Amino acid sequence: MSATSSVSAKSPETYDVVVVGAGFAGMYMLHRLRGQGMTARVYEQGSGVGGTWYWNRYPGARCDVESMQYSYSFSDELQQEWDWSERYAPQPEILKYANHVADRFNLRPDIQFNTRVDSAMFDETTSLWSVTTSDGKTVTAKFVVLATGCLSNARMPDIKGLDQFKGKVYHTGHWPHEEVDFTGQRVGVIGTGSSAIQSVPVIAEQASHLTVFQRTANFSIPARNAVLSEAERQKFRDNYPEIRRFAREVAKNGIYTEMPDRGALDDGDNERRAKYEARWNRGGLTFMSVYNNLALDKAANDTAANFVREKIAEIVRDPETAKLLQPDNHPIGSKRICIDTDYFATFNRPNVALVDIRSNPIEEITDNAVRVGAKGYGVDALVLATGFDAMTGSVAKIDISGRGGQTLNQKWAAGPRTYLGLMSAGFPNLFVITGPGSPSVLSNMIVSIEQHVDWTTDCMAYMREHGLETMEADSDAEDKWVAHVNEVAYTTLYPQANSWYMGANVPGKPRIFMPYIGGVGPYRQICNEVAAKGYEGFVMERAEAPRKVAAS
Repeated sequence: MSATSSVSAKSPETYDVVVVGAGFAGMYMLHRLRGQGMTARVYEQGSGVGGTWYWNRYPGARCDVESMQYSYSFSDELQQEWDWSERYAPQPEILKYANHVADRFNLRPDIQFNTRVDSAMFDETTSLWSVTTSDGKTVTAKFVVLATGCLSNARMPDIKGLDQFKGKVYHTGHWPHEEVDFTGQRVGVIGTGSSAIQSVPVIAEQASHLTVFQRTANFSIPARNAVLSEAERQKFRDNYPEIRRFAREVAKNGIYTEMPDRGALDDGDNERRAKYEARWNRGGLTFMSVYNNLALDKAANDTAANFVREKIAEIVRDPETAKLLQPDNHPIGSKRICIDTDYFATFNRPNVALVDIRSNPIEEITDNAVRVGAKGYGVDALVLATGFDAMTGSVAKIDISGRGGQTLNQKWAAGPRTYLGLMSAGFPNLFVITGPGSPSVLSNMIVSIEQHVDWTTDCMAYMREHGLETMEADSDAEDKWVAHVNEVAYTTLYPQANSWYMGANVPGKPRIFMPYIGGVGPYRQICNEVAAKGYEGFVMERAEAPRKVAAS
């Protein structure tokens, strides 16, 4: 292992920064650190860059944010030169883009692939982190940055008999790199979240028979995906300065679109339906921004939810199947809304069946069938679309010890605690990118990633300029931030859903609303104000004496 070429006097086993993960966050972090003359080593568990888009290779996988917006903004040359082929980029194209970025900015020499970070321990005598990796090596670093991703820890379901199944078992979040062909097979898909909604139509075209096992019906809007013309790409490129400004400062979710000026009940029935029809026909996540109170007011939300339920009933010919596919236990948008290509229409195919496992849970899996309600459904292959241990799962896999030997898992046992979603009290110089307590998964992830990386690297530069050795969240500031995150969440309808935002998809995981719902723009402003006040709410120490900055 060698350090970057800019390192001369340093030991090859010592870095300024260790970065965990080489997805979009880890790559941009490395680029920024190099620009500041800091030495860095990135450890990546996979054999290539791309993070989420490296692992999630399931059929039909694509981004739910439009390609021209789901891209880096830090380099104008990059955003002007790259040609996205479709409105919503498929996984292979996003991975190609990630590899292009890695090559264009020559990032690979400082990334060690096929290497898992097993532990990180803070040494209070040296104020350095000791990081041990799966190859048995240990390096030291002043800073550790967790760029581990919010949806990168695939969750295997605990179903009796799963280990006895004789056919192939696939998890959508850990798909094989070679092509999987289901032609002529009876396939069972367990789960109906985003990855199932994207993959079911594709699998149904191959399989001799497809059985979808659904516990919770989800709202989904048509993607209306299409090939991008050169004129469409150029229009975006010409307007990128304004599009990026709007996404960072104005849009609640970091997505450029028209902002609504009224609530759903301010329009009459006909006008409201016409607006929903227009957004349904346009497709995509912006369906939820037709009105400004869909996430706040249940009566307003019901108008949108009922519209989508009616659409499902129009599309799905069998009334019983249509009823099962109509979500009835959460407000629309309180789980991340899905976008699809022909998902509901797929249930009109003669080779597709829907099985309700809410009223009759899966009893067991035998060597060749899934048993539900004393009936066996024969399958040759199983696809587990059972989601992720979101936001905290990939961090929890690392044994992280801070001051006094306390582990991060111990501290977060009752739910994740951070200040601004960036740091956790008791863990100096440990930064989390798009962690719990930040807008993160409620936003265009790349907008949030760039903001976090910029803030973190600017903070490191500030520490260097002021001769500061350590920085960590003040526990009072952290308490206030956690309370604020939950207070804001409970002004909305989001906590009414048993979603992975709340950790509800993982048995035994504490129920706490993890992302910050206050909006990308307001959050950015809070972070900027904290920095402008000399990093208010953080405790900073010089080598000789601590300097505590009072929390606001």
